[in-house]
Amino acid sequence: FCIFSILNISAIVNSFFVKFIFFVKFSISDKFLLLYYLNYARIYEEYKIERSVMDVTIREIQKQEYPLLDNFLYEAIFVPEGIEPPPKTIITSPELQVYVKHFGESKDDWGLVSEVDGKIVGAVWVRIMNDYGHIDDETPSLAISLYKKYRSFGIGTAMMKEILVLLKSHGYRQVSLSVQKANYAAKLYLKVGFEIVKENEEEYIMVNYL
Repeated sequence: FCIFSILNISAIVNSFFVKFIFFVKFSISDKFLLLYYLNYARIYEEYKIERSVMDVTIREIQKQEYPLLDNFLYEAIFVPEGIEPPPKTIITSPELQVYVKHFGESKDDWGLVSEVDGKIVGAVWVRIMNDYGHIDDETPSLAISLYKKYRSFGIGTAMMKEILVLLKSHGYRQVSLSVQKANYAAKLYLKVGFEIVKENEEEYIMVNYL
């Protein structure tokens, strides 16, 4: 009811301003510019309403859902703007298979998924493996991924916080990850408490001390 009312009020206000723009003596270019910003404001307002009512559930991944990690592994690949995404077969390479192959068979394999309206839209998982972010044989490495449509809603941050709590409750002292310096997600990791412990020309190695 509240959402319906807000949208109705917004529509009435927008209608008033559209009439105002055309009856007041603005130049043609000014009218089109004002209409552009009015439409942008309407879209942004609807986006905020949609974002505020998104029903998100974060829970442990189930055994029958392990195959979904292949999809999220591909989604986790950082592709700089203007670069063609790699083929999905890239996840079959040995350096990427370490993230998902035989997941669930080790006591150090832990994972969570996020659901929106019953649909799994993201995953975060850890395992002790010799990956890009490997620190030692007692420190799990972390991977996280969200479908593009569901990014920038705070879901990734929420998943990160949940997995850190889970790992701490099971006695882990730290967790590591690697991230390319150009990847916007690097800021997210710093925000939730990761620290840069190593770096090379392209990547950061980060650790969160639990």
